[in-house]
Amino acid sequence: MDKTTKVLLIDAHLNYPNWSEGKLNSAFYQVAKDFFLSESIQVLETKVENSYNPEEEIEKHLEADIIILQTPVNWFGAPWIYKKYVDEVFNIGLSSQKFLTGDGRTRTDPTKQYGSGGKLQGKKFMICATWNAPAEAFDNPDQQLLQGKSTSDLFLNITSNYRFCGCEIMPAYHCFDIFKNENIAKDLENYPVHLKTVLFDK
Repeated sequence: MDKTTKVLLIDAHLNYPNWSEGKLNSAFYQVAKDFFLSESIQVLETKVENSYNPEEEIEKHLEADIIILQTPVNWFGAPWIYKKYVDEVFNIGLSSQKFLTGDGRTRTDPTKQYGSGGKLQGKKFMICATWNAPAEAFDNPDQQLLQGKSTSDLFLNITSNYRFCGCEIMPAYHCFDIFKNENIAKDLENYPVHLKTVLFDK
């Protein structure tokens, strides 16, 4: 494992007192942080709810080799504060041309595809998410709600932002059925294995 690697952890949880206080997402966030620190990997941190400076977030993204979004799934997406974060940070990343130079297309070369203008090549992006939905709700056309859709389908709006900027999208990690799940401790225990496998093992 390359000890010069840097990781940016982004916690998108939004606190709702007496209902959703973020303890589980904080636990996954801390497991990831402890794993990287145990490997002597520098950890950059952002907890969106605690405020942030968009310009500083740009520099964190540029400095990091790996970006991990820790998020609960609220109404089939990340909390609204994360969308605000993306709008502010990525708009600056576009206007400054630090994240990308346009959408990649040019009038002089029609072979260039939409989404090929990213400048974050070589970086990896991953999501760790907590869900009320059970795992069996996904990838099954017989399920009446999602009708065969995958977790990747639901997160396409998030992963596309990073792919648009040139990042490689890594397999996500999910903790399902959090209010009825008796295996949350096991999900936390297995998380470092996932991190090592998808981010570092070849």
